[in-house]
Amino acid sequence: MTTLLTPERVTLSRLHAPTLQTIPDAVAENLRRVRAATTARIMAVVKADGYGHGAVTVARAAVDAGADWLGVTDVAEAVALRDAGLTVPILSWLNPSGVDAAAAAAHRVDIAVGSVEELRQLIADAADPVRVHLQLDTGMARGGAPLEEWPELLRLARTGRGRVEVVGVMGHLPRADEADPAANAAAVLRLRQGRDAVLRAGFGPVLVHLAATSGALTDPATHFDLVRVGAGLVGIDPSETTVLAGASRWTAPVVHSALVPAGTAVGYGGAHTTDRETHLSVVGVGYADGIPRELAAGAGVEIAGTRHPIVGRVSMDQIVVDTGPALFPRGTVATVFGPEGGAVPSVQEWARWAGSIPHTIVTGIGARVQRSVA
Repeated sequence: MTTLLTPERVTLSRLHAPTLQTIPDAVAENLRRVRAATTARIMAVVKADGYGHGAVTVARAAVDAGADWLGVTDVAEAVALRDAGLTVPILSWLNPSGVDAAAAAAHRVDIAVGSVEELRQLIADAADPVRVHLQLDTGMARGGAPLEEWPELLRLARTGRGRVEVVGVMGHLPRADEADPAANAAAVLRLRQGRDAVLRAGFGPVLVHLAATSGALTDPATHFDLVRVGAGLVGIDPSETTVLAGASRWTAPVVHSALVPAGTAVGYGGAHTTDRETHLSVVGVGYADGIPRELAAGAGVEIAGTRHPIVGRVSMDQIVVDTGPALFPRGTVATVFGPEGGAVPSVQEWARWAGSIPHTIVTGIGARVQRSVA
């Protein structure tokens, strides 16, 4: 006889979902560590959804800890912050889809302009005045007007008064991660030249900014009026000179475990073969979730206080972990990375295992991974 299970009689097999937990207290601590290194104002940059940690969560934690400004990629990101109740000044400086001038004016969003063409378009589109930061190419050839185009940019800014208001001058440091002030000297000089030209043209006062996290932590000559800190908020110092607090923890469940004999091929292509009888645990995250597919030997996750190596190829939805004599039941929680240290891998370790940088690890975590706040 077949028993029909009613909804009241069904027991669901629920596991701890793969989850990225953001730690606002760590964001605040990192803001304080930057504050100890500079007297300049601090812009908390929360582009790429707060470096994968949640733009609103990171922005609130940074502002509560004393950040003066927020930085974003485009006006839509800025509007989302405004809708969340954040009132500090916001700068949008990449604008890959162009600039919604009406939204920028309505939501008090400053816009970075790095070419005559961009400024001309903004002037044409603006019905109400838009605050702009003129962006100078200070050595990256990745955006910003060359110094030789600066006179034309300033002439156009003068003709556009009433539609645009020049309130800032900015650039980027191409070699700040080297933590060598000599490597920044050319960019500092160029930005000073650009700033002086703006002031001579009758604009001012202007907010001058050049440094991001590495410059903020290592070279006061780059600080000017404001420093822009993004990666540093979530615990990443590209210069590797300052210990910052990890601001997230990624956990995922064991979804399958088995005892296998020596000589067992693991995963696609049998890229790993066990050399002894051992337990294997399958953890429910893969390259679709942000686990780098190509990993160096030594990559691992923490389970029950011990780091266990990842074996075989990373699959789209799974990784396999060799847990040796320990059998972990389905539902056991593994920590992919976190701030604890010891057996828990750090984001920096994952970057080394992937042959990449920590930024790509935290911004590459997929949408299937749930988000929470500590």
